[in-house]
Amino acid sequence: MKRTTVDVRMMTAADLPAVMDIQAACHTMATVESKQSLQAKLSASPSTCLIAQLDRSIVGYLISLPWEFASPPVLNAPTCQLPASPNCLHLHDLAVTPRARQFGAGRTLVQAALAQVQTQKLKRASLISIRDSAPFWRRHGFRAVLQSEPLKAVLSTYGDGVVYMERALDLPHGAGTLA
Repeated sequence: MKRTTVDVRMMTAADLPAVMDIQAACHTMATVESKQSLQAKLSASPSTCLIAQLDRSIVGYLISLPWEFASPPVLNAPTCQLPASPNCLHLHDLAVTPRARQFGAGRTLVQAALAQVQTQKLKRASLISIRDSAPFWRRHGFRAVLQSEPLKAVLSTYGDGVVYMERALDLPHGAGTLA
């Protein structure tokens, strides 16, 4: 039986058409970002934007950014200016084609991003869980964060039912904290 391996590499501008297609297939219209917004994030931090491939076909992506934990990025911003003193890696957008999910493409992308946290000398990762994805993220050691009023305002740009989550990287897997 042939074993299928997911390969991960850094995203390039040439990957954006495939990223846009995957985003359209995986997200609702409320959470789809423009090509301009994705390009701005990629340009701001190319080393933390990743592509998953199966047999040389792009099957998923993860856009992440060195960021300030207390103020996650708003959805679909036309520009992206990284903060001067980031204190976390914000996993902004993960999408994987249904075909690639059975091969662990999402898990592979998350593991690669978490390795970036350590490379960037950051102590935690953060994300905004949408569309009932919190159980997936809990399996990767992320925990819900208590939400301040300013944080709730940013989260509202992502729609209803979102959860702000973190994973402290200096703790064992699964031992995240509430902030």
